[in-house]
Amino acid sequence: SRRGPQRTGRGSGHGGAQTAIGLRKQGFHGSIGLLDRSRALPYERPPLSKEYLSGEKTFERILIRPEKFWRDRDVHLLGGSNVSSLDPLVKTISCGNGQEYAYEQLVWSAGGDAKRLICDGSDLRGVHTVRSKEDVDALIYDMKAGTERCTIIGGGYIGLEAAAVFRKLGHEVVLVEAFNRVLSRVTGPEVSRFIQNEHVSREVKIHLESGVRCIEGDGGLLTGVVLETGEVIQTDIVLVGIGIEPCIDALAKAGAETANGVVVDEYCQTTLPGVYAIGDCAAHINPFADGQRIRLESVQNANDMASVVASVICGNFEPYHATPWFWSDQYDLKIQTVGLSAGYDDSVTRGDPSNRSFSIVYLKNGKVVALDCVNSMKDYVQGRRLVETGLVAAREDLADTSRQLKELL
Repeated sequence: SRRGPQRTGRGSGHGGAQTAIGLRKQGFHGSIGLLDRSRALPYERPPLSKEYLSGEKTFERILIRPEKFWRDRDVHLLGGSNVSSLDPLVKTISCGNGQEYAYEQLVWSAGGDAKRLICDGSDLRGVHTVRSKEDVDALIYDMKAGTERCTIIGGGYIGLEAAAVFRKLGHEVVLVEAFNRVLSRVTGPEVSRFIQNEHVSREVKIHLESGVRCIEGDGGLLTGVVLETGEVIQTDIVLVGIGIEPCIDALAKAGAETANGVVVDEYCQTTLPGVYAIGDCAAHINPFADGQRIRLESVQNANDMASVVASVICGNFEPYHATPWFWSDQYDLKIQTVGLSAGYDDSVTRGDPSNRSFSIVYLKNGKVVALDCVNSMKDYVQGRRLVETGLVAAREDLADTSRQLKELL
């Protein structure tokens, strides 16, 4: 129907859902539609590789809101709608199912698709990714089919979280990482080394600096992963966690400026009139990254950008200026990060990693730019202000655990 919602969100994950919630909270009375290729209710993504995969949480427990919430607020959930194109001149979007919707303001919160391996055998049954409920449901189904050996390709948070779940469920786990340490893109060597040792102590076999040549199969089913060295890892399941590709094709074809994502300004507006982009796919200038244009793949970023867009649509122009934060749960470890450590030139260890509770403070030109906190909630909470103020502090003061970080402000 061309008489579609006045405000249309593309994507019903955290960003799209929070935009709709924010609009209603701020008194927006127009129609709101949430388009998503999935037919499921809007749900949280982080538990997919943790509690949902392990069976600790049912799908109902990871819903952002129950169905009644959306119905009571007159938010239309338009599942099964995969946007294929948009016309920014007449302000319509077309979906693969033949539906067409008109909009006044369009919020693009499509996130990204999991990167696929580019090698022979990557399409064999038993090769999985973790990006959606459907992905994890398929993985769980295969895990229940008597599989014992799991191979994970990629040593980022998704791969490591899944490794922890697989071990908890009693599976044999091999993890293959192309770089010389796990979490190499998001943390420093000390945290990487600590996390790797935690997994190895639980009998996860880790291959570093290892590329994948191909995946072997028999009768359409995978049997092993062949490394570039020629070594063959016999396996029943392969989980690929090597990052995402931002879903921006429709915006790019419509003429939106792109650069490792879709380019947005401080109000999350794209270069297309009436079109905003938020979350994993939005390339924005971030003050915590020295003013560089980056993408942040986190729930925090999606939610904070959603708040900005809801306010702008309702006439309150407050620019995006949110402190980045991230977290990961692995075994009994809670790993929390505040700030962005990329480009740091010094670091201070606070506490003793052997006690399994410590923090790493990252510095750049003497200023605190980020903290990685392992089972150290107090440092994480207090460290936020250090990052936000760009505190300059002596290394010995940062390392002194007899003093709380807030005392340094």
